[in-house]
Amino acid sequence: MEFNLNKKKYIIWLVVIVLFLLCGIFTIASALLDDESNDSNTEPRTEKTSSKDSTQVNSHITITQASSEDPYKELESLIGLAPVKEEVKSLTNFIKVQQARKNKGLQETQVSYHLVFTGNPGTGKTSVARIMARIYKDLGILKKGHLVETDRSGLIAEYVGQTAIKTNAVIDSAINGVLFIDEAYALTTGGEQDYGGEAIATLLKRMEDDRDSLVVIVAGYTDEMKHFIESNPGLQSRFNRYIQFPDYSAQELHDIYIQRAQKGGYRLTEEADQYLLSRMEKAVANKDRHFGNARYARNLYEKSITCQANRLAKDSIENLSKEDLSIIEKIDIESVK
Repeated sequence: MEFNLNKKKYIIWLVVIVLFLLCGIFTIASALLDDESNDSNTEPRTEKTSSKDSTQVNSHITITQASSEDPYKELESLIGLAPVKEEVKSLTNFIKVQQARKNKGLQETQVSYHLVFTGNPGTGKTSVARIMARIYKDLGILKKGHLVETDRSGLIAEYVGQTAIKTNAVIDSAINGVLFIDEAYALTTGGEQDYGGEAIATLLKRMEDDRDSLVVIVAGYTDEMKHFIESNPGLQSRFNRYIQFPDYSAQELHDIYIQRAQKGGYRLTEEADQYLLSRMEKAVANKDRHFGNARYARNLYEKSITCQANRLAKDSIENLSKEDLSIIEKIDIESVK
């Protein structure tokens, strides 16, 4: 009788354990499905997918494959960013010299390829990160030279134990290329109950384990990134090279607008060109730390050609000449609020 009672208790406990495990599996599966659903319902950030070689995995992860274009020429073709170009050249020259020393049997100085990009929004950090990935490929540091762009939402999950899995999956996609984490400081701003620390710990471990096949670039506002790196000794030891991205001048923003217009097959009247420069000067004079820089110039251009289309549509579109369709007038820019 006692044996049967113990047997029944054993069976009951076994059933409880099995039900507990099934509930756990169901919860994790539901969370993963919810995460995928949230990703699919979130509007893609088009600013991050401007490259024709980019593939948007979801709203928080974009992969840009290495193009065949010369990365050094592309770097030089960027408007402004003189100090950034000098920093990249200096790093590239140092790496080349160390490789030459190694080939000659001389002692080489170990260099960290991981980088911290600091500066305000729209200052070219993502564009330069794409170029850096290809430079590292050209130097033989990386085999593929692709760039995986993500942010806090691409690394952190909502439930215990899932952040490490999610972070590792993103890192796996960046192997033999560069992992670019925008606004990386946000990993440490979630409070005590946040899983940002788990993402950072996972990242640091993978940077060590995959040090010969993974480069990480973190980016964000200058002060916030400084505090982020200083918050963790592991981050301090791995990220010791900073590149500061300055804001664009009014003339540089004007040139960015003109460059995009030329690529799009448009040109400005002299009056429109003068107004454009004065508008950029006013924007720069009144900017705050959230000013969009190149993003502001791109948005102004896109809205200008929409205003041009509205102006032209008032007449018979079929009778418009190539000249009419190509010209941006002052009123088209003025109409952008």
